[in-house]
Amino acid sequence: MNLKLTLLALALASTMASAEDSRLQPPKDLNGYFPFNPPSSLSEWDARKESVRRQILVAEGLWPMPTKTPLNAVVHGKVEGDGFTVEKVYFESAPGFYVTGSLWKPKEIKGKVPGVLFAHGHWKDARLSLETDAKLRAEIAAGGERFERGGKSIFQSLCVQLARMGCIVWQWDMLSDSDSVQIPREVVHTFAKQRPEMNTTANWGLFSPQAEAHLQSIMGLQTWNAVRGLDFLLSLPEVDPERTAITGASGGGTQTMLLAAIDDRIKLSFPCVMVSTAMQGGCTCENTSLLRIGTGNVEFAGLFAPKPQGMNTANDWTKEMATKGFPDLQKLYTTFGKKDNVFLLRGEHFPHNYNAVTRSAFYTFVNKHFKLGFPSPVIETDYEPLTREQLTVWDDKHPAPKAADPEFERKLLAYLTSDAEKQLSKAEPKVLQQGLETVIGRSYDKAGEVEWTLKDKQDQGDHLAMSGTLTNKTYQEELAVSWLYPKQWSGRVVIWLDDAGKSGISGSKEVKELVAGGTAVLGVDLLFQGGAEGKQNRVVANPREFAGYTYGYNNALYAQRVHDVLTLTTFLRNTKVGSHPSPKTVCLAAFGEQTGPIAAAARALAGSAIDRAAIDTHGFRFGKLLDYRDPMFLPGGAKYQDLPGMLSLQASLPQWVKGEGKEPKGSSVKWLME
Repeated sequence: MNLKLTLLALALASTMASAEDSRLQPPKDLNGYFPFNPPSSLSEWDARKESVRRQILVAEGLWPMPTKTPLNAVVHGKVEGDGFTVEKVYFESAPGFYVTGSLWKPKEIKGKVPGVLFAHGHWKDARLSLETDAKLRAEIAAGGERFERGGKSIFQSLCVQLARMGCIVWQWDMLSDSDSVQIPREVVHTFAKQRPEMNTTANWGLFSPQAEAHLQSIMGLQTWNAVRGLDFLLSLPEVDPERTAITGASGGGTQTMLLAAIDDRIKLSFPCVMVSTAMQGGCTCENTSLLRIGTGNVEFAGLFAPKPQGMNTANDWTKEMATKGFPDLQKLYTTFGKKDNVFLLRGEHFPHNYNAVTRSAFYTFVNKHFKLGFPSPVIETDYEPLTREQLTVWDDKHPAPKAADPEFERKLLAYLTSDAEKQLSKAEPKVLQQGLETVIGRSYDKAGEVEWTLKDKQDQGDHLAMSGTLTNKTYQEELAVSWLYPKQWSGRVVIWLDDAGKSGISGSKEVKELVAGGTAVLGVDLLFQGGAEGKQNRVVANPREFAGYTYGYNNALYAQRVHDVLTLTTFLRNTKVGSHPSPKTVCLAAFGEQTGPIAAAARALAGSAIDRAAIDTHGFRFGKLLDYRDPMFLPGGAKYQDLPGMLSLQASLPQWVKGEGKEPKGSSVKWLME
């Protein structure tokens, strides 16, 4: 077919571009809508489950898992109660990082018994505090509580009842609560402004761009404490590893969902007042970068299927769960043939809490699935609540670590950084590859279905200049592109990324040389390239300066621009345009301060789909950025060996790399044309 007929076929095959690029909409926040679309088959779910589970682990800094150092658990101060005992416990989830809590046991233990983890939410000093008489009477009047003594602590009530039912319960403190004193409440829960003294390229603190680049967060630390808490519980010889459960309400419900999703050792889960398609968790301790991009709490709960799982509604963001979210979980469980394993307790007339009615539902659920043999439903009996002095783990013989210690905060993050670096240096390339795919938010095999729309074509003598739009139909994304197409085409295409966008191919001496040699060159405007919105990452309206409120729900601009390069690559490799022949060779060239690092990530993800790459990185490192709104900022960008890690993933492929020390030999243009 001659060139004119080829171009005519190309034009006829073109279709009008789809709707406006979805990325032009305002960024999503925690108050968005988070539906769960259950799979049509178990094989489909297996792939999705693996992806979402890895997303949780990566987002929380747990891919790979930190080294499990000795817990050095200290158990002391045993108190005898009516049908139960309680002991004071602290252990190290990481060197010098203390987890504190109470260990409740049956008065008499025969054989192996169930073990239960109890995570509390946003009740200040939850484990140690007692409710006021006025609030308790109001709860009793509303039907939420039954006893004027036992009702004073919803946390002790659950532990006492489970111990009386023959279970061992580990109830631990969330960070900054009760006996957990090393990181203060102002950092854990009320963080609002970046701290200049913590925003450094070395010895940084939580919430800094450096912490985000290394995926270090309050939420990740709390989940790590939960993992180590399960280690502690299972270290007890009396605990049956086949009957382990976790429950918690509000922020504790979030921790329940997450641990159940990532740790197969949990056999029963009961997250309260948190599973919802609406608000996903408002506190800084319930958000972290990358976590809920393209997913949400209902799907997190779904990761536990088909194991027994209960949840509830209240007069809060969960109130529509019966019609929005729970039917989809039922459908998923039905696909497994286990519809009765998922349970919803309706309680929209109750406020946001873990009251006696909900606790009774949990006891009954545990009784049923762990075959404890109690009459159903299980109802609490009263008890005498313990005092703060009887429960606090710190005393003269067991002194508390330094409270609100910024040096400890820095030291802990430095330890976690060093540990991750050691693990990744020994890890298989697959660990690095999957980490990068999750950080970028897209892999090449999921680059999408792409269409081309020709808008303009001009004869320039030895080549044709064309412009048009590439539409990624899968993700509703659009790219403005320009082509320089030699009339004597060699079958080679170079994707030319320039900091100026597609205009960068005009007047470039190197591009002219490529075209004269028979190579087609494709220029592109990456997302927001050349516009005011491309000078900084957009952030959500939340005034608190926490990156997770934005990047926990939206990809960073850097990642979105990498997506654009994957769209270009899959178009050249997989999209048939009329009768036009497909390229024989696809190359990538990027020499700009922004586009060079973007190309490094795109090539690492595309692999052999890009035959040759010529890149100038300018020595860029994510670990040097000190502003989470910088257009090159990437949550997790420094975690997986930074830019050198991206380059290492393509080390076996032909690449010409400048800016990394040793200068490459020869001309980049000649190298691209080899």
